[in-house]
Amino acid sequence: MWRNMSTPLELDATAQAQLVASKQISATELIDLAIAAVGKVNPQLNAVIHPRFERARDEAKKSRSGAFAGVPIVVKDLNCQIKGEPYHLGTRFLKNRKFVATEDSYLYERLCRAGFITIGRTNVPEFGSTITTEPLAYGPARNPWNTEHSTGGSSGGSAATVAAGCVAVAHANDGGGSIRIPASECGLVGLKPSKGRVSLGPALGESWIGGVVEGCVTRSVRDTAAVMDAIGGYEPG
Repeated sequence: MWRNMSTPLELDATAQAQLVASKQISATELIDLAIAAVGKVNPQLNAVIHPRFERARDEAKKSRSGAFAGVPIVVKDLNCQIKGEPYHLGTRFLKNRKFVATEDSYLYERLCRAGFITIGRTNVPEFGSTITTEPLAYGPARNPWNTEHSTGGSSGGSAATVAAGCVAVAHANDGGGSIRIPASECGLVGLKPSKGRVSLGPALGESWIGGVVEGCVTRSVRDTAAVMDAIGGYEPG
């Protein structure tokens, strides 16, 4: 375990946002801390597969509003697209074709509206279909508590990034345990929201007959509640 208990990264996202709002730390400084933390642990954990460090730094220089203004986050490489950036769903098929998203997903827009700054995309099993995160495309994500142990899946990369202290909150989603299993294996808060709490349609439709719900993994109950407030609701269309 590589966590530094003296850094603002050890606070939950709500407290980090309060530091930024009160100008005790700038968004740029907080993003730089998160990027440095990922750079330190990711060679061992293989949790973040698509860093977007320079774009995150550029975004941190701009004024942001929202409950989590200036707070770093990572997004799972499944159901959350960022226009012009890799989106591979854990598959070699899309990785080998260097596939990039053609538009921002509504979920990503909601995260941005809340003030989050995305520093990278996280490792997932192929199509999020297993309860371990060991895709052939990118290799296994490793648990920061013990790198010989599994992170669980399918939000394993997200859970490992939060548990390692790089970010306080990470995007995740859950159909058959994909938030809850990694949260339990990495010592985090993981809630599967009720069906329809966060809109999947019309862009994605009823994934798993509506059984998949977008959410997060965090280190505090209040962060999970606040993130659900930020991303909940219906997508237009």
